Amino acid sequence: MALRKVPLVSGEYYHILNRGVAKMQIFNSLRDYERFFRTMQYYKIDSDKPKFSAFSPNTFNIDSTKRTVEITAYCFMPNHFHFLLKQVKDKGITEFMSKLSNSYAKYFNIKNERVGPLLQGDFKAIHIDDNEQLLQLARYIHLNPLVGFITKDLETYKWSSYPEYASSNEGGICEKDIILSQFDNKNSYKQFVMDHIDYAKKLEHIKHLLIDSESHSGWE
Repeated sequence: MALRKVPLVSGEYYHILNRGVAKMQIFNSLRDYERFFRTMQYYKIDSDKPKFSAFSPNTFNIDSTKRTVEITAYCFMPNHFHFLLKQVKDKGITEFMSKLSNSYAKYFNIKNERVGPLLQGDFKAIHIDDNEQLLQLARYIHLNPLVGFITKDLETYKWSSYPEYASSNEGGICEKDIILSQFDNKNSYKQFVMDHIDYAKKLEHIKHLLIDSESHSGWE
């Protein structure tokens, strides 16, 4: 395996993304989304676990405080996904993404009676250099389903961490304090996201015009 241009360093944050090979759809049903979500929960835990078929985050005697990564934000789209991850242990992101991708691809291929790779090569990793980039990325990830015309209401889109950030309920699977501690309350964060909708839609439109005119396969 070739060395990554972006080294993955413990304690640092990264934008992690990948999509279906040849832009194919990787989530075709509610069951697919649920499977990917559950697999994500399983492989972020770095402790002894029962077999996946018997797993629940609340399973007795699982130490869920031991993790390969911390998930700060995520979004699953029909043909791709985004994560904002903090690497907790050495090689944690690589381990997490490898196990998540391989497990889900095996499930998907069996279910759909297909063979071959599901995702477009190794995942892409972008190092988050500063706090401003961290905030902008969280907003970008959370706007993805709206800008991509998958939903009109981010708070009801189940396959994103945005409902965790917007809801008055506590809990969830994300480590949100690094983002939410910089706002007066959750409503302030919601406003931070909503204020960017028109600009994000314009950028998306321009990007697709460039892709169409140059036949360039950029990321969505």
